[in-house]
Amino acid sequence: MTNAITIAVDAMGGDHGPPVSVAGTALSAVRHPDARFLLFGDEQLILPEIDKHADLKGKVEIVHTDVAVAMDARPSQALKQGRWKSSIWLALEAVKRGDADVVISAGNTGALMAMAKFCLKTVPGIDRPAIAAIWPTVASECIVLDVGANVGADARQLVNFAEMGAAMARALFQVEKPSVALLNVGVEEIKGLDEVKKANTALASSTLPVRYYGYVEGDDVGQGVVDVVVTEGFTGNIALKTAEGTAKQIAEYFRAAVNRSLLSRIGAFLAQGAFRALRKKMDPRQLNGGVFLGLNGIVIKSHGGTDAVGFASAVDLGHDMARSNLCDSIARDVTKFQAALEDGAEETGGTDTAPTRKTVEQGTH
Repeated sequence: MTNAITIAVDAMGGDHGPPVSVAGTALSAVRHPDARFLLFGDEQLILPEIDKHADLKGKVEIVHTDVAVAMDARPSQALKQGRWKSSIWLALEAVKRGDADVVISAGNTGALMAMAKFCLKTVPGIDRPAIAAIWPTVASECIVLDVGANVGADARQLVNFAEMGAAMARALFQVEKPSVALLNVGVEEIKGLDEVKKANTALASSTLPVRYYGYVEGDDVGQGVVDVVVTEGFTGNIALKTAEGTAKQIAEYFRAAVNRSLLSRIGAFLAQGAFRALRKKMDPRQLNGGVFLGLNGIVIKSHGGTDAVGFASAVDLGHDMARSNLCDSIARDVTKFQAALEDGAEETGGTDTAPTRKTVEQGTH
């Protein structure tokens, strides 16, 4: 990879298409002067948007296609009809060929995952890709995965998620031994699904280069107890959407409270600096972007309904992941993790006894 980061953008994806994807790309371009961009989509729709943003001049190349995957298309249908020529597929191919370092799309999540897995393939040793989200916490931030790529997961896949999440934390947070936990309905050893218990045993008995914490509950995620929280996609997606909805709900409560009376409006004016900081911390756009982990290439999924600020956050994340050589880190760590797991299984004789909960420091990065 050269010093310049090339970012492939599916300009047609999302609820709003080029007006948001181009404006978001322009915002990110200001923050990353070393980046250049390949925009895939309908040239007649993209060019007028580029003309609105002087910061993109000389940094953008358009790859024309008039085929875009609908937001409600079935993954199998999108893969059959949109392969070879859709804006998503062409962006993915750019990464596969080495013409780009990362793909950003706000398009159909299922179609993006299906095409990405078909085009880029998975890293050896990984059964299924996962979507990882960066979660704001009291301490700092943590990584939660899977948040929507897989409905259900067996013990091996949960361990794979832990491996990939730890590699991402190492690259993003610059922490050598990330703390990792499994999301569960309780911290007691007897609670949880069998596959979660098996993953718990495997992670605790191995010599992985992580600090394994054990089980955490949903209210621990926002406290920043660990760097990486592992779950399957059904539960993870519900948790993510619930957190986003709660943030919006609290924002509405604040807005109603500060407008209730003259005195409350005066108080809000005096505390506006604190309110701005709180609003920024709770704004889901600031951490928009799910990372598809486990592929031979970096793919970032932006929320389909986001605005330019949110899309820019996804582009920023893609730039950071490419700069940190995330794919190489995951491939290297998965190989080490698999060897460590095998060594741990041999030493423990394959015991199925679940370990006790371990303690790690909060705010590890």
